[in-house]
Amino acid sequence: MPASSRGAGRSSYSATVPDPPLTGHCNCGAVKFEVDGPLMSAAYCHCTRCQRRTGTAVSVSARPAPGAFRIVAGEERLRCWAPEDGSEKWFCGDCGSAMFSRNPDDHDSVGIRMGAFDGEPGIRPGYHQFVAYAVPWEPIPDDGLPRYEERATVPPP
Repeated sequence: MPASSRGAGRSSYSATVPDPPLTGHCNCGAVKFEVDGPLMSAAYCHCTRCQRRTGTAVSVSARPAPGAFRIVAGEERLRCWAPEDGSEKWFCGDCGSAMFSRNPDDHDSVGIRMGAFDGEPGIRPGYHQFVAYAVPWEPIPDDGLPRYEERATVPPP
């Protein structure tokens, strides 16, 4: 259940859904990826792990369909931080760009950092999770999206 829902919902946007594959890369261009289908969901994460990993108040990620994400260049340049109690955090070992997270028990469960996409991904974040840990210096906007105190176990439609 959402911790709170504000407003009547987010206004629609008129983005063009790109034809597959979606592409993306790290800051230096060493690591490149493709997504062979539309993204299923996207979210804002306010957890302290994401704050420290990105150096920002929030991380924004999109979830592709299982099996749709693949690294097409620079796989050997990728580095991983694998915390004992969470998803693997994959980043470029050359430039440090955050690329994606992956469930260590289900490698098809991936969250791609939206800033790594080359262009319009065709999706917008649909909820905020881990809002109990949001930083006090960057208020969560009153955007009408559902808010979850902890992890959102089932993304809202």
